[in-house]
Amino acid sequence: MSKVYVFDHPLIQHKLSYIRDKRTGTKEFRELVDEVASLMAFEITRDLPLEEVEIETPVAIAKSKMLAGKKLGLIPILRAGLGMVDGILKLIPAAKVGHVGLYRDPETLQPVEYYVKLPSDVEERDFIVLDPMLATGGSAAEAINSLKKRGAKNIKLMCIIAAPEGVALVQEAHPDVDIFVAAMDEMLNDHGYIVPGLGDAGDRLFGTK
Repeated sequence: MSKVYVFDHPLIQHKLSYIRDKRTGTKEFRELVDEVASLMAFEITRDLPLEEVEIETPVAIAKSKMLAGKKLGLIPILRAGLGMVDGILKLIPAAKVGHVGLYRDPETLQPVEYYVKLPSDVEERDFIVLDPMLATGGSAAEAINSLKKRGAKNIKLMCIIAAPEGVALVQEAHPDVDIFVAAMDEMLNDHGYIVPGLGDAGDRLFGTK
């Protein structure tokens, strides 16, 4: 069974309060999501491998550490996942960015893939799937399916707010994919919204209704 990591860092929790607040406008909301994604990236990359290198400082030769060339890919689920990309790229500018677009079939209510564009070397990369909200879990599970069908082997899921129902669905569908969240909320309401949540992340990021 996959693991679930809830980040309780004070800076993340502080910024999350403003993200939840309905009085926070689009500009501030976008900036806060960007900042929280950066802070979460510190934790989700904790196990990246290092290699020892030799560098020359102004004073002497020194043995130091650098990333061991692990290839990373960021996969935002369109459209709300786009709000998390830049915050991570600030820390990992060499990461490649792919995209997965899904819509919900009005009859079956199941997510349907309509757009997928991934880096060419899928099998060699570690992927982080990005979506601010993990509600029912259907979109996240289908996005992970899209990656696996194309050869991805190492995948993590990073969300800002999750509902227990969504976590359970992803864990059942993908027991090899660890889940990283800033908050685990109470439940889903009858409309599939996370409670207390933050409303519709896409609308708040892009100023739409």
